[in-house]
Amino acid sequence: MNLYHLRYFATLAHLEHYTKAAEILSITQPSLSHAISSLEKELGVKLFEKDGRNVVLTKCGQAFLVDVEQALDMLDSSVNKLQMTGLGEGRIDIAELRVLSSTVVPNFVKGFLDSSSNKKIDFYFHSSTGLTSDMIQGLKERKYDIAFCSKMDNEPLIEFTPVAKQELVLIVPKEHPLEGKTSIDLKESLAYPHIVFSKRSGLRQVIDKLFEKCGGYPEIAYSMEEDQGVAGLVGAGFGIAVVPKMPILSYMPVSIIEIATPSWERLFYMATLKNVYQAPVVMNFKKYVTEHAEV
Repeated sequence: MNLYHLRYFATLAHLEHYTKAAEILSITQPSLSHAISSLEKELGVKLFEKDGRNVVLTKCGQAFLVDVEQALDMLDSSVNKLQMTGLGEGRIDIAELRVLSSTVVPNFVKGFLDSSSNKKIDFYFHSSTGLTSDMIQGLKERKYDIAFCSKMDNEPLIEFTPVAKQELVLIVPKEHPLEGKTSIDLKESLAYPHIVFSKRSGLRQVIDKLFEKCGGYPEIAYSMEEDQGVAGLVGAGFGIAVVPKMPILSYMPVSIIEIATPSWERLFYMATLKNVYQAPVVMNFKKYVTEHAEV
């Protein structure tokens, strides 16, 4: 039994005539007869019976036709999807940091879709812990095509392309001794307990390097994995923190202080697996992002 036999069977079942079916299939009538006989022999049942000059399905043939047509429809649909993928259409699976989900990534997606309006392209945005390490693992497990995240060291399988930047600021609770400052040398903050990002966060590495430049490390009051959670603890008076400059900070009970020294900008990256096949639609989106990135 092969795929041709199944298509021959389905065609004959609908036309109920060997000569007509053979013409539609562009094969000889003896070839069609041999294929159906081989199929019936392998299955051990009769699929057709004569009805004058025509043939009709047996009860077994009717049941078999339902399953065959479902299988052929599924196969044809899958083939069509892959062919469309080869033409630059299809689905792109994305993971992203929350801080990039409000403007940066949506702008990339909208711009790409506008530039490819003649193609059927779908984006699927995956829920994530919000940690770069988990997104990188998702890339390795082929859950995502692309992750928009921080850069992680010692990841030789991952290609990191800078696509956006964000300023880091110091936030302090209201009525804190540093509240009146508009800018600060980060060394001045070492005397106060800090809320820091957990070691699993890609941002932790960035901020640790800032403190290295300051020549010291502050006392850690608490650690959190998510930037809004860090800001929430600061607002409640549990410490101060270095965080990304986010719009939501303006609505929280914290004071925002620019970091004058040491100078630093947080970069965000488009992360993809190296040396693996990627569908044309993914490659086209990567090219678009690279060409329209802020950095």
